[in-house]
Amino acid sequence: MSIDVRADLAVRGVRVPTPVRRPAGAGPSDDGHLVIDGGNAALPINPQSPYSVRDDKVWLGESDTGLSLSVVRRPRFYDLTTADGVPYEKIARLHGKDVLATTVVQTCIRYDEDQRCRFCTIEESLRAGATVAAKTPAQLAEVAAAAVSLDGVRQMVMTTGTTAGPDRGARNLVRSVRAVLDRVPGLPIQVQIEPPGDLSVISDLRSAGAVSIGIHAEALDDEIRLKWMPGKGSVPMAEYEAAWDHAVSVFGRNQVSTYLLIGLGEDPDDLVDGCRKLIDRGVYPFVVPFRPMAGTLARREGVPGPAPSLVRDVSARVAALLREAGMLGADQSAGCAACGACGILQAAGG
Repeated sequence: MSIDVRADLAVRGVRVPTPVRRPAGAGPSDDGHLVIDGGNAALPINPQSPYSVRDDKVWLGESDTGLSLSVVRRPRFYDLTTADGVPYEKIARLHGKDVLATTVVQTCIRYDEDQRCRFCTIEESLRAGATVAAKTPAQLAEVAAAAVSLDGVRQMVMTTGTTAGPDRGARNLVRSVRAVLDRVPGLPIQVQIEPPGDLSVISDLRSAGAVSIGIHAEALDDEIRLKWMPGKGSVPMAEYEAAWDHAVSVFGRNQVSTYLLIGLGEDPDDLVDGCRKLIDRGVYPFVVPFRPMAGTLARREGVPGPAPSLVRDVSARVAALLREAGMLGADQSAGCAACGACGILQAAGG
């Protein structure tokens, strides 16, 4: 597999219709969901991309790249509604071919423009009517059971907008994890949170049955953090470090991850060195390209995505560090790194 092509696809996207897309929401990914060479991939669906798909292969002009590609079909659980009348698709979405993802609370205390993460559209999907503000544990359990039985979902991801409480929304995920596992025992679940004020909440999430956790910093340089995430970046990095260390002690090495965005302006050498330090802590640095999603402040300001060469360089170097440490995304039980779709780390051997 050509890592150059994968990096190019990650930034420039592909011309192909996709029935499963995520046009807005928490986090930085605005993509169509595909399967490339058997693995999950989330790529920009770009009518101007030089890449197209014919006969389940990726083509660059008239050249066969050697990559196979198929689209993820619309799941059957999307046709159902909950017992209280909410379409399942508004409760949780299919990511890749086998991951169920949900934002349990679709509002964020940091969404005012002077506090907002410049790459995030968590409340835009709510304003568009594509989701509901808060999903109940019962709704999540009902949808998860259907997704597993009807569409072969193999893992689940639960994230949340930041709430005003000292736990920043984590305690609500404790209740949600318990409800889903009561209904679907054994389903691997990753939870994603900001560092909570009380680190015991992390232990409670593990006790509830979550098997992995994402505590996402998105950047490691404090100047970049405050520029791109004025609200979230005000949380001291020391709080992240304490949360990562406690999470590793509870969930185990390589079951804790953090999202890091390539293309925010961090020096690539500094970013890779920061990833090395995270790996030494037992934390998987899931590096993915920044994508200027429609509806984001970055898109409004005309901020471009990273060069494919930068994505390739950082991803390849981080993947080498992960291999050396024996920390592969595929070895995680659930979550973004286990899925791998939004970046190219797994394609690069990480």
